[in-house]
Amino acid sequence: MMTTTTAVARKIHLSAQKGRLVADQIRGLPVAQALNVLTFSQKKAAVIIKKALESAIANAEHNDGADIDELKVKTIYVDKAASGQGFIAKAKGQGNRLEKQTCHITISVGS
Repeated sequence: MMTTTTAVARKIHLSAQKGRLVADQIRGLPVAQALNVLTFSQKKAAVIIKKALESAIANAEHNDGADIDELKVKTIYVDKAASGQGFIAKAKGQGNRLEKQTCHITISVGS
């Protein structure tokens, strides 16, 4: 039985470009190996993606009754979301706008 289960993390305070670097490392791996890679990664995105992956695994087990040992990361993608604007004070009473990047992370696991 080929079922895929999805988990989505929305409005994550992380740039999509940095998230994709970590997502590329675990695409296609068995979930146990993917969790191992994310646990020992130094990047901020690894912590966030690991949490989303654990959610996808829990969804597969609870909703579809899937066997965790047979699951693989089928698809993972990181999309750019709406950017928040910030402000930073500059010299002589001036200021600059900051663009605070956010992203959506979508992970599908299946056997």
